[in-house]
Amino acid sequence: MPIIVLMEYHFSIAWFVVGFLIVVTGGLFMKYHQFVADNLGGGVGSYDKYKLAALVTVAVGLVAMLNLHTLILGWIFSGLFSGITNN
Repeated sequence: MPIIVLMEYHFSIAWFVVGFLIVVTGGLFMKYHQFVADNLGGGVGSYDKYKLAALVTVAVGLVAMLNLHTLILGWIFSGLFSGITNN
């Protein structure tokens, strides 16, 4: 039995909208990361951390937008739990 089980890709309008909203939020966060870091974080020393968090948010939004999170989670869980299936 293969470790990675192939799953079908299904495009979803709802996940596209959710992913788009996450990308927009990450983009705004990236644009105003200095303001957020000054008011919520440690100031100049944490600018790069906030910019990295914004970049990760945009990447997660793109993955959700294309509905790839179900494939990625399926690969992870099939790799972890493939030994307990009854085939």
